[in-house]
Amino acid sequence: MHKTIDPNILYFGTPVVLISTLNEDGSANLAPMSSAWWLNQSCMLGMSSKSQTMLNLQREHECVLNLPSSNLVSSVDRLALLTGRNPVPEAKEEMGYRYEPDKFGTCGLTSGSADLVKAPLVKECPVQLEAQFVKSHSFEEPSSLVATEVKILRVHIEEELLMGGKKNYINPEEWRPLIMNFCEFFSLGSKIHPSRLAKPFMDANYNN
Repeated sequence: MHKTIDPNILYFGTPVVLISTLNEDGSANLAPMSSAWWLNQSCMLGMSSKSQTMLNLQREHECVLNLPSSNLVSSVDRLALLTGRNPVPEAKEEMGYRYEPDKFGTCGLTSGSADLVKAPLVKECPVQLEAQFVKSHSFEEPSSLVATEVKILRVHIEEELLMGGKKNYINPEEWRPLIMNFCEFFSLGSKIHPSRLAKPFMDANYNN
């Protein structure tokens, strides 16, 4: 039996992304988010237009999407109520956010140099995606939320995640992303069934 409800949170599980951008003074900003999905070489990010990350992204037109594995959950959680905005926006202040200029140091993660963008990588993240801003799409007013499209320019993958003998193929059985599910942290379990959809992609990699 189904019931009709008005849920407090409408936030079905998606991977956590640590978005690194550059502030106006050239310092690094690092922000966790989990409203993200990928299609071909593009990614759509859902964020507030008032966030420091969005201000940086619209000004610098670049970022790095760092995907943490589940074992980095403590570091990610330490970023949860921090903001790079100073002064802290009133709405965030009411939620308990505080300004933090050194997010990398606070959460115990290490910045590294990217190849094509000036924003830093997060060295501990097994997946690092250098990206370029394309455009933003506003949600219905009076919301400050925007869906922002970015183009993936370069992909860095930890070698242990690559499938042996298949160049450019990431082994889904080795990837353990951190998942945000109704604002709680989860990860993936074991594979429950082989997928016919995956076979043509795997076959194509025999010759790549």
